[in-house]
Amino acid sequence: MSSPWISGLRSVALEVPDLARAEAFYTQVWRLDVAARTPEALYLRGTGADHHLLALHRGGPSAGIRHVTLRARSAAALDQVAAATVRAGGRIESAIGALDEPGGGIALTLCDPDGRRLQVVHGDARHADAHEAKDRPVRLAHVVLNSHEVAATQRFFEQALGFTLADRTRIMAFLNCAADHHSVALGDADNDALNHIAFLMPDLESVMRGGGRMRDAGHEIEWGPGRHGPGDNAFNYFIGPFGEVIEYTAEVEQIDDSHVAGGPDDWKWPPGRVDQWGISQPPSARLKQAQRQVFFIRPTDPGAP
Repeated sequence: MSSPWISGLRSVALEVPDLARAEAFYTQVWRLDVAARTPEALYLRGTGADHHLLALHRGGPSAGIRHVTLRARSAAALDQVAAATVRAGGRIESAIGALDEPGGGIALTLCDPDGRRLQVVHGDARHADAHEAKDRPVRLAHVVLNSHEVAATQRFFEQALGFTLADRTRIMAFLNCAADHHSVALGDADNDALNHIAFLMPDLESVMRGGGRMRDAGHEIEWGPGRHGPGDNAFNYFIGPFGEVIEYTAEVEQIDDSHVAGGPDDWKWPPGRVDQWGISQPPSARLKQAQRQVFFIRPTDPGAP
């Protein structure tokens, strides 16, 4: 089921109103490390090889999402994605060229028909000291984007980026590009906001300990602990310092070409359940509200790059 062009999710770039506060939270509480910084941005890594998982840029009074960065399988794949984007009704914002930011590489920046900005990078820097450490994020697991028209957004990801459908529930389409069950998911909604960003932890123990550490820091678990159906991953959800929804997850299902996509009838829980284990409470009202308030910064917005 792998995409012929995209090998995985690399990072997410956000704009935040307070870089110092962001650094304190994401290093001291969420447990990422600073990979690089500029006067206007902060680049944070996990323990894995990716140069950075989260880029935080100085922005306006509320959080916004700049772009989602995917990694191309080859330099030639960038040309193929560029051509496919136009055929699929998207727009090339920045042609293929050297990326002028920490991590480097060559990149293509495109927008889907609804204005979501996606960056596809190849040849970016990797860390040689990749490892797993208890209670520390390794890499990004997935990003979930709301869509007011999931079928059309799914079609764009399939046609422009080579993703395939891994599973479809009543409220979400899970899209696959490599061994992880999903790297991008699309949530049925009346908006196109960022739903959440999931950070992969090395094991279930770390997901649970992360929940306790976040509670100690004043960030309650807004949904979890539990285990999802599609993807089979354990989870704890939280709201970050600027209203962004972030997840600790582990044990993501690994799939190959033998995987058969399920439909909504395959993913129904007994009454009162919202996860496989049947122990999680429903998502909090605060979480549901936060999942609809961080939007993509459009290229025409003030301050957009």
